[in-house]
This record gives sequence, C-alpha cells and structure tokens, in this order.
Amino acid sequence: MKDQPHGTYRELTVWQKSLDLVDAVYDLCGCFPDDEKFGLTSQIKRAAVSIPSNIAEGNGRDSNADYRRHLWIANGSLKELETQVIIAGRRGWITRDQTSTAWSLAQEVGKMLRGLIRSLP
Repeated sequence: MKDQPHGTYRELTVWQKSLDLVDAVYDLCGCFPDDEKFGLTSQIKRAAVSIPSNIAEGNGRDSNADYRRHLWIANGSLKELETQVIIAGRRGWITRDQTSTAWSLAQEVGKMLRGLIRSLP
C-alpha cells in the first residue's frame, strides 16, 4: 500500500491548476459555433474534466504504480485537449488570444504532472 507523500488530491497544486484549466476550457467553448455543441465542444470538455478526475482517482489508489498510471492517463487527456484546441483554432472558431489562458494553464499542468510522476517512488 502506498504512503501519501503528496497529501490528498485536493492539496495538490496540479489538481487545483487543472480545475482552473477546466474553467478556462468551458469559457473557451462558449466561442464555438452552436452546431459543435455535441461535437468538438463535448470532446474538449470531457478531455479537460478527465485531467483532474484522473489525478484524484490515482491519488486514491492503493499503489504508486496505479497512481502513476492515472497520472499518465491525465497527461494523455491533456495532450488530447491541446490537440482539440489547435483544431478549433485551425477551424477559425477561436483566436490565439482567446486560447492564451487555457494554453498557458495546459502547459503549466503538463509540467506539474510530469514532475509529480517523476517524484513517485
């Protein structure tokens, strides 16, 4: 059974920042066309929500191996989210200025996730 060197998930800065990223993504999706409500808008929101959800789920697991696996899943969802933001930009639904907050948070969360993964025994 793993010990909790990093505290509960609610204490993790990466989890807190990933919630900020979810908020930024939901705000960004308000710029998407209405006909994308069940398309890319839905996918991008799911990818964003998956990040803090997997951090929390992994933190609640009994082993560092499970924790690490969920952190890698969160990182994969982050890359999915980044790709979807790029697609929305290429489609002309959002501008670079509109994405700046979400993109900055995504980069920050990515660095923190990789650091947390490296820190696990």
